[in-house]
Amino acid sequence: MTSTPHHPIAVIGAGLSGLMLARVLYVNGIGSTVFDLDASAQARPQGGMLDIHAETGQAALRAAQLHEEFLTKVHHGGEALRILDKHARVLRDEADDGSGHRPEIDRGDLRNLLFDSLPDDTVRWNTKVTAARPLGDGRHEVMLADGGNFTTDLLIGADGAWSRIRPLLSDAVPVYAGISFVELDLLDAENRHPAAAQLLGRGMFFALGDGKGFLGHREPDGSLHVYTALRAPEDWVATLDFTNVPAVRSALLKQFSDWAPELQRLITDADGAPVPRLIHALPLGHRWARVPGVTLLGDAAHLMSPFAGEGANLALIDGADLGRCLAEHSGNIEAALSAYEATLFLRSEETARESAEGLEIIFNERAPQPLLDMFASFDAQRT
Repeated sequence: MTSTPHHPIAVIGAGLSGLMLARVLYVNGIGSTVFDLDASAQARPQGGMLDIHAETGQAALRAAQLHEEFLTKVHHGGEALRILDKHARVLRDEADDGSGHRPEIDRGDLRNLLFDSLPDDTVRWNTKVTAARPLGDGRHEVMLADGGNFTTDLLIGADGAWSRIRPLLSDAVPVYAGISFVELDLLDAENRHPAAAQLLGRGMFFALGDGKGFLGHREPDGSLHVYTALRAPEDWVATLDFTNVPAVRSALLKQFSDWAPELQRLITDADGAPVPRLIHALPLGHRWARVPGVTLLGDAAHLMSPFAGEGANLALIDGADLGRCLAEHSGNIEAALSAYEATLFLRSEETARESAEGLEIIFNERAPQPLLDMFASFDAQRT
């Protein structure tokens, strides 16, 4: 009879939060094992650009001793900003002059930076967690899709929106936030889509009106990553057959029928298949009572809409904070988790409120004026 494998610290999910935790533990001389359902680090695209904030994401990268290497991978020019109305009139146009504090990096490059900084045996790929149960004294058993299992002294759910670990702590589940995205890409934009490249500019892009819009950015490889975004019933996306690209384009064009032709062409000229993305969020102020031997990171703890630009930054600082707390409270897991969660709950509640407010600013019947007003207030604070 074989014995059940045991891992002192088991991290479920090799996203930004799980890998950051593993890295900060490693630089503090503490080992961990990270489990992920993907077949490898390169198994699927990781999404678009992220702006990494000084007080959260960059602070975490410094704790991980990776900040200097991070700076070599940022997208220079990515902090540029354009805001348009539905008629494609440019109402705000900021260049990236290099003086900003929120450098942009491709999510995949950031994830690879973290993964490559870990010992080779840290991440166990192709390992899908299905459930977990307490064994007493803070220990847990984790069940796997292949019929296997393992035990751990400290179980950390970094497994995203639909976490398999969250039910050990909370009955909360993500709810639809009322916004549906359809993701589009225009490849080799300067050569193949020059008009779109000129329209979007060098960095982040908003074209807003009537409670809907186009959100996008230029990527380091020269492609344009664009989301059509609109308030819609939760089942609206399900009415579209995403295997029928012309039909999806037609449905999207119907939503933007009175918008400028150059904005409509972001839909008609897109390369490849469109991808649906529904925006979900956990309840504002989501928290839980202390449960021995288990906690959550990132979206598993505080899934929110992306309209404060903080999701990835919170994932990074969550991982760094938990790693720091475990190092500072060596040998006392409960003290470490209590210290970590006290910071986590306050920070994530404030940011989730900002994200909810950002949704209302962007998807507003008066848009883009509320967004322009917000940036004008930032300008006034700097003068």
